[in-house]
Amino acid sequence: MDEDQIEPFRQALLHLRSELQAEEKASGNSGKTVELDQSRTGRLTRMDAMQGQQMALEATRRLEHRLTKIEGALRRIESSDYGLCYICEEEIDPRRLTVDPTITRCIQCVDK
Repeated sequence: MDEDQIEPFRQALLHLRSELQAEEKASGNSGKTVELDQSRTGRLTRMDAMQGQQMALEATRRLEHRLTKIEGALRRIESSDYGLCYICEEEIDPRRLTVDPTITRCIQCVDK
C-alpha cells in the first residue's frame, strides 16, 4: 500500500484512539472496590454491586486491549509494515482493513 491508501486508515485509527481514551476517562472509577458493610446494605445489593464491579473491570480490560491493538497498528504504519499479513507477509485486502484497521492477518492465514 502506498501512503495515500494508508492515510485514511491512520486517521481512522487516531480518531478511534481518541474516542476510546475519552471513554476510558469517562468510566473513571466504575471498577472501584465494593464496600462490604453488612449493616448498610443487604446481601443482594452487595452481590449486585460486585457483579457491576466485575462487568466494569471487564469493560476496562477490553478497552485497554483495543487501545493496545490500535497502538500496534499505528506502529506498523510508521514502520511501513501496515497492511501486510503478520504470517505470510502478503498484502491484506483493504476492504478487510476498512472493517477493522487493526487486523494483522489476511483471510487465508486466519482460516488456517
